[in-house]
Amino acid sequence: MITIHNLQKNFGEKRAVDIESYTIKQGDLLGLVGNNGAGKTTLFRLILDLLQADRGNVCINDVDVSKTEDWKKYTGAFIDDGFLIDYLTPEEYFYFIGKMYGLNKEVINERLKPFERFMNGEVMNQKKFIRNFSAGNKQKIGIIAAMLHYPQLLILDEPFNFLDPSSQAVIKHLLHKYSVEHHATVIISSHNLNHTVDVCSRIALLEKGIIIRDIINENNSAEKELEDYFNVAIIEDEMTGSSNEEVVEEIILEVPVEK
Repeated sequence: MITIHNLQKNFGEKRAVDIESYTIKQGDLLGLVGNNGAGKTTLFRLILDLLQADRGNVCINDVDVSKTEDWKKYTGAFIDDGFLIDYLTPEEYFYFIGKMYGLNKEVINERLKPFERFMNGEVMNQKKFIRNFSAGNKQKIGIIAAMLHYPQLLILDEPFNFLDPSSQAVIKHLLHKYSVEHHATVIISSHNLNHTVDVCSRIALLEKGIIIRDIINENNSAEKELEDYFNVAIIEDEMTGSSNEEVVEEIILEVPVEK
């Protein structure tokens, strides 16, 4: 599905991504984990051709993403609020996205039904623009829009951010079910190790832009390996004078739920 070859991206003197070779297969449910600045979002932006690589390339189905836009037909993504059109209502936005993929309103309405519990009566029929919604509901709108056309490749950056615990549980179920039913490749990033282990069957651990471990996760088998790795990282940071509390908050604790 995705092949990465000699991929590098620099910001000034800092190398944000440096991946010699990596393959993501069709049907993989992959989680990217790492500390702040590990390169997760930069890697997503390179895969989606939102950033120009300094070296190497990313191919989706053997096609270089920088050479054609054909891959966009079967790709869905939500990275941040910039993907939204905030002067539309959610309904208008969903219908706009559907129209881009040749889907009429009736089809979109049908495809929105599985997300009713996720929306929790707070998204549809609110008679307000997306910009006036809470961060959590904006997150829901972006995730749903990315999945409406049933993409074979789905990329979500920090999908659990700003969601209350019930919504986090629902989206974990929806992502797993979607991957299985559509044999889709789903890639997510998250600071929350528990959510990542619960959802993903494969986990890539990034450090300074390099994938240092590729872990198969069966029945949450990756949990101990990840905990051991980050505990070692905490000890090393203590030895270099970094704040232990800051490290724990970044890599283990859940992102605070918006109130």
